Amino acid sequence: MGTESYTYLGRNFSQLSINDASSSSAFSDCNSDRSGEFATASSQTRRFLITCATENSDDLIRQLVADLHSASLDDQKQAAMEIRLLAKNKPENRLKIAKAGAIKPLISLISSTDLQLQEYGVTAILNLSLCDENKEAIASAGAIKPLVRALSTGTATAKENAACALLRLSQVEENKAAIGRSGAIPPLVSLLASGGFRAKKDASTALYSLCTVKENKLRAVKAGIMKVLVELMADFESNMVDKSAYVVSVLVSVPEARAALVEEGGVPVLVEIVEVGTQRQKEIAVVILLQVCEDSVAYRSRVAREGAIPPLVALSQSGTNRARQKSEKLIELLRQPRSSNGGGLASEVAV
Repeated sequence: MGTESYTYLGRNFSQLSINDASSSSAFSDCNSDRSGEFATASSQTRRFLITCATENSDDLIRQLVADLHSASLDDQKQAAMEIRLLAKNKPENRLKIAKAGAIKPLISLISSTDLQLQEYGVTAILNLSLCDENKEAIASAGAIKPLVRALSTGTATAKENAACALLRLSQVEENKAAIGRSGAIPPLVSLLASGGFRAKKDASTALYSLCTVKENKLRAVKAGIMKVLVELMADFESNMVDKSAYVVSVLVSVPEARAALVEEGGVPVLVEIVEVGTQRQKEIAVVILLQVCEDSVAYRSRVAREGAIPPLVALSQSGTNRARQKSEKLIELLRQPRSSNGGGLASEVAV
């Protein structure tokens, strides 16, 4: 802890309290703002901004937005980093920054060939997207395609934060189809398959949101998502069983996804979850199996052959109310595999 004096935008700020611990947990709401912190040479500016973020931000924001248009790459980087920090630490700044005209120049940075500048642009847009009032403005300003490119070409952090930014934009229903048409699904599936845990979590949540739209379900199946999801569900050490199952529960409302799930070995994995998973995992798994079995005698026979009935009986006696109801319905279907049952079951679980 200490005090120092700064001159910024022609004003002198003295005796400011500096405490690095104040910024250690100041991550964005989606827990994905992992952009590199300020370099050593800029650490004073970083601490200064954290200290004065609650005051005097209007002048700072105007100057930083102007710096985004600078011909100097270093000035652009510094401005993008500081905008990202202001947006991360003070929610009120998110709307101020957007109204000051930062969105379009930040989107331009996302298309930069400089990977660090691209990362800063992605992360700043992510933090601005945490403000509901900014989501439509960000999408309408053309952010979707650059964010999708960053998913494929960016640093590991840029990919994670692009996934999270697209998730935020997908919370506006009209954006979901546009995000899918812009090619977001395949790189999200790739991130789900090969990213670190945080990347997998962000990718799965984004895919869950996007795949409430039918055309995106089909895109995801075509991109090979079911193989990835089955592998994650089968790995109880991955900490991804629940989230993967949530995504599956959305996808299997379309026949193509049910077929892919069965083909990729999903049935024995789901039966195992019903047998040894947590209560929450068991509930999700039985909902998925019921969706798979409702309209297919062949799938019912396959589920029964995997030994599903004993764990389902146990779940019907000891599970949650919802799990018991779904188990009883599924047991009835499995015991009468040649009976017909019209209509599909809509997904009833949420991330």
